[in-house]
Amino acid sequence: MRKRLSYYYGFFRVLSFIKIWNLLALYSSYYFSLLRKKPIHRGEPWSLSLETGTFCNLSCLECPSGQKQFTRPTGTMSFDDYKTIIDKQKKYLIWLILYFQGEPFLNKQFFKMVEYAHSQRIFTSTSTNGHFLNPENAIKTVESGLDRIIISLDGLDQETYEKYRVGGKFKQVISGIQNLVQAKEQLNSASPFIVVQFIVFKTNEHQLGLLKSLKSELQADKIEIKTAQIYSSDDKNQLIPENAKHRRYQQNGDGSWAIKKKLPNKCNRMWRASVVTWDGQVVPCCFDKDADFQMGNLLEDSYQNIKNNKKYTDFRNQVFSNRSAIEICKNCSEGL
Repeated sequence: MRKRLSYYYGFFRVLSFIKIWNLLALYSSYYFSLLRKKPIHRGEPWSLSLETGTFCNLSCLECPSGQKQFTRPTGTMSFDDYKTIIDKQKKYLIWLILYFQGEPFLNKQFFKMVEYAHSQRIFTSTSTNGHFLNPENAIKTVESGLDRIIISLDGLDQETYEKYRVGGKFKQVISGIQNLVQAKEQLNSASPFIVVQFIVFKTNEHQLGLLKSLKSELQADKIEIKTAQIYSSDDKNQLIPENAKHRRYQQNGDGSWAIKKKLPNKCNRMWRASVVTWDGQVVPCCFDKDADFQMGNLLEDSYQNIKNNKKYTDFRNQVFSNRSAIEICKNCSEGL
């Protein structure tokens, strides 16, 4: 209970009158847009995903970073660029996700980035493959003020784990989780809130029954089961689970696979959140992994100008008129 209360306190401590007013502007304009069936956008995103870099130490089968499939420029975000973006958005920003593509802990400025956002009263979170949580980095993670961390563990032994997390070391991830738990105890800290994430594939679904004991065994705050997102048609039969309950997709009569959820012509992510690549490009959401829909550069322009430009306006109009025709929306599990 103490951990939960501390977690929620970490979220509410960052609120201010301006941030709450911005939330009201965002959501009122979104629901007004639904009524008039034409998008109108007020306010700035209360959640931002920042890409610390595109590089990763693993070669996960469905990851464009691990498979080195990007057609866009690759690189690492500098602290100066990071600070420029945070300073532009900190008045409205509630939740900062230090992750888009790539492994965040590979950025040498990662802890400094978290510390700065924390000092600016922004709730911080990240997602990692867990290979860099040695004892020293575990201490730094806690000291940085990070509020939430997702650690991927898609298998409960080396053989199963490496079928998707190619190049990964199961025992190293387990040690990393244990190091972080110990660092929290050593520093008497309730944060970061540790989420161990298990993405269900055909290769690991036989281990789902073992997850119940994993939380207490690892002393994680939460075990999260997630459905797999598949891009390559060659991998569909290999990775999509046999149990339909854990599939994001359903098979059509012709044998092809399609997303289960309907795609209504609306999406509140276009109001409440945005994603920024390592070089400052603003893209609509985390499903645009190759940054095909670049709306503007936040290092060169304000978010106000970007959100109201023709590219972004046309994109929101298309979401409201024919969302299923947008390529990145076809694989969206949100269905907002």
